[in-house]
Amino acid sequence: MARPATHIFRLLKWGRTLAKHGALRGIERDPNTPPPVKRLARIARLGTVQPKEPDYAGAFRDIGPAAIKLGQTLATRPDLVGEDAARNLLKLQDDLPPVGFEKIKQSIEASFEQPLENLYSEFDPVPVGAASIAQVHRAVTTDGRQVAVKVLRPGVREQFARDIDTYEWAAAHVEAMGGEAARLRPRLTIANFKRWTNRELDLRREAASASELAEHMVGTEGYEIPGIDWDRTNGRVMTVDWIDGIKISNTEALIAAGHDMDELASRLVLAFLKQAISAGFFHADMHQGNLFVKPDGTIAAIDFGIMGRIDRRARMWLAEILYGLTTGNYRRVAEIHFEAQYVPSYHNVDEFATALRAVGEPMRGKPVSELSVGQMLDGLFAITRDFDMQTQPHLLLLQKTMVMVEGIATQLNPAINMWDTSAPYVRSWIRDELGPEAAIADRIREDTETLLRIPDLVRRIEDRFPPKGGAPEPPPLPEVELMWERGRSEGSRGWLGYLAVFAAGGAAAWLAVTQGLLG
Repeated sequence: MARPATHIFRLLKWGRTLAKHGALRGIERDPNTPPPVKRLARIARLGTVQPKEPDYAGAFRDIGPAAIKLGQTLATRPDLVGEDAARNLLKLQDDLPPVGFEKIKQSIEASFEQPLENLYSEFDPVPVGAASIAQVHRAVTTDGRQVAVKVLRPGVREQFARDIDTYEWAAAHVEAMGGEAARLRPRLTIANFKRWTNRELDLRREAASASELAEHMVGTEGYEIPGIDWDRTNGRVMTVDWIDGIKISNTEALIAAGHDMDELASRLVLAFLKQAISAGFFHADMHQGNLFVKPDGTIAAIDFGIMGRIDRRARMWLAEILYGLTTGNYRRVAEIHFEAQYVPSYHNVDEFATALRAVGEPMRGKPVSELSVGQMLDGLFAITRDFDMQTQPHLLLLQKTMVMVEGIATQLNPAINMWDTSAPYVRSWIRDELGPEAAIADRIREDTETLLRIPDLVRRIEDRFPPKGGAPEPPPLPEVELMWERGRSEGSRGWLGYLAVFAAGGAAAWLAVTQGLLG
């Protein structure tokens, strides 16, 4: 782990970039921002000329690849960064200038330890897309298959490791300041971000995710996952079947091709529900650039670097919550939140049900085009604060994906009602999973499994009992020595040293900026 001085310098440098885009204004004005963070923001923006409207997406894009991915993660956390910032970050496009073909060729040949020509008979040197982690080229394999080849950018793993090290350090210090910062659990947010990006940085895992999702979606008409060429896939290179189709965002081309827009919108929503509720494993990067419509109307998904997973118990709660909201049964929705321990038990169930009603009733029975997502989010986040609900990181990807799916479905069919489209599927799933037959089958299976585990349970009973509540056990967080802890152990001079480093970092950042302006 880098020294505190290194982290402070990086944060100040990134802060200067954020300030140039006006992206620190919200941090300074938010009453929940810890005072030390506000002071750091003021130092970072000294001497900058800020635009009238903050451009958070532009700032993260200028900072670099890891920041782009972090910005996309923060777009799912309006409770953490604010509604305006989250909405702006949703526009963050994961595209960068491509790496030269010679470097890409060297990387492929080094990873497979053989010439490129032994793998592909044709390989287009111009990429069809270049993102922060990898870029994609069209190719033809030596056995004649049309494929897309995804290749990691050289050095990207090392760069991400450095930046995430600083994110962890900063999150630990912010969370230790207590108050609203502790409730929002920034350390866990960064831990999830690290886990997601580590998956993306190993293309074998992305290929495995695509293969697993394809198994779950077998029998789903009109939804396709491209096949994996495992002989031409490793940690740095992934080869998949080429998809010929129209981007789902190109509505004019879809209409011209004769596709049924309403049917496409409904099928997309139902495909997502099958993944999230039935399988508990879903494509969590379903933005418009990752979905295509083939000539026969099949929706084909690509890019499986970010996947979400929800265990069966949480899926049952989720289904009941969705169904309760669609039917107006707010009392049951409130009870589920208490059963899952999302809401602390010292609160009142009926009061929570009334708060949910205040958010849910304005949405029921209206098309998406008439709903204010901003007002809905404001209401929901007010509830989380009023009822001391901690952030549930295992649901963040689900929330983000639901927003994406809703946006695409609305573009395809502006009159679609997400509740009405979802309700029949959710009702059927609840009947199958929570009905009498399912309850009896579950009881028989669970009792049989318990009997078979008795010898082991006697030896390790405490370890074997699952924890209560709907949130899974949080992952182990890295040990981060806080500056004030080191200061106490080293005496008051430790603080003076850090203040000097902080001032030096600020001066260095200031010099870098002024030299850039003068140059």
